[in-house]
Amino acid sequence: MSNDNQARPSAGSVREVGRYPLDLTGPHSHTLIIHPGVGSLSIGPSHLWKKADLHVAPDAVIDWTVFDAFATPAGSPWPRFLHYSGSDTGFLDWAQKRPIEEMTWSPVLSADMVVDASQSILHGLHIELGESIERLTLKLPQRPFRLNVSGDLSRFLATGDMPSSLALAPHTSRRKNDPSFILPGLGELHQVTSLTLHNAPLGQPISLSCLERFPNLDSLSLWGNFCDMDLLARHAGLTNLELRFIPDLADLSSLDTWPLLDRFIAYNVEETVGKRLRQQMKARAKTRPWTDYASVSQLRKPEWWMTEFGRPFSSWPKRQAKLANEAFKVAQATLAQARSFADAEAAITAFTMRFNTLKGIETTEREDLGEAVWQLSQSHHLIGQPITEEMAQGWFDAARDY
Repeated sequence: MSNDNQARPSAGSVREVGRYPLDLTGPHSHTLIIHPGVGSLSIGPSHLWKKADLHVAPDAVIDWTVFDAFATPAGSPWPRFLHYSGSDTGFLDWAQKRPIEEMTWSPVLSADMVVDASQSILHGLHIELGESIERLTLKLPQRPFRLNVSGDLSRFLATGDMPSSLALAPHTSRRKNDPSFILPGLGELHQVTSLTLHNAPLGQPISLSCLERFPNLDSLSLWGNFCDMDLLARHAGLTNLELRFIPDLADLSSLDTWPLLDRFIAYNVEETVGKRLRQQMKARAKTRPWTDYASVSQLRKPEWWMTEFGRPFSSWPKRQAKLANEAFKVAQATLAQARSFADAEAAITAFTMRFNTLKGIETTEREDLGEAVWQLSQSHHLIGQPITEEMAQGWFDAARDY
């Protein structure tokens, strides 16, 4: 790799694992460590991404061309997958000459921003929008690409050529009993033909009333909890329909509502409607064979959803998740015998303190534990009065060191 008296290596000349000094934000500002078989690279501030490969301040100006020297053993540009948190948009200029296979960007904005990606070569772009109030407007690439937007979608607008596919994962609450989530307006993006909506299986449901804004859809994929399923019938022109991890399909219309379907997938869906869909799928095949793919699989009973998704530890490492679930079960059993608020406080306090000595409790894990405490407060007990959310949260805050 280069030093102060040597020219930068030629494009694609570095293909070996090892340690390399980088002039990322200044002369030899960083050291890049390339591990065998790793095709991704994450760049971001240490307070947000402690496990980032390269730490940079959110407002740092980055020389993205330092990566021109790197290639995979097969000769394609390295890194293949980039994850970046910050405000520097220079990667879009860089991508005009050096294509990016997959880019995940978490914008850190101090003001509203208009970003021009119209000339960039991006095969896939994922934008993760946090909780700030600044808005991002993106001029979309002119080449076909996949766009994925997650978080606070009300902060995002896009103009220009439509992506080949659009995936949206709005920030919804964890409470399945909350009023349904209404997707905000997305301007020109309503003209896409291929849409995927992501939600938690037991989170706040997303209303499918939003689909009336997407008149051109021929492909739709739904993941998680939704309501107003009957409104899908208004999109009779769909050729592809995919339903995954959906606990309630009671209002779904019969498959013959979509006579043009070539592809249909129902995977990890509730059992009752799933069996009906299997029959409809087989019946359709007799009159018009499926030309692409059709499958209804992994039908689930009601209790499966609570076991798999009801508790907030599903994203934890396996060992920590096991400990958390065991502690939850103990607290739930103790609460079932509680006859006073003092008994309930003792159970929730013991649960909370169990994690004071557990490593790796960061903001996300603390929020998960707060959700678990709320679930415990709603579980069965013998007090005769409800445990309020404020009461349970107070016990949680008083007992935790994280």
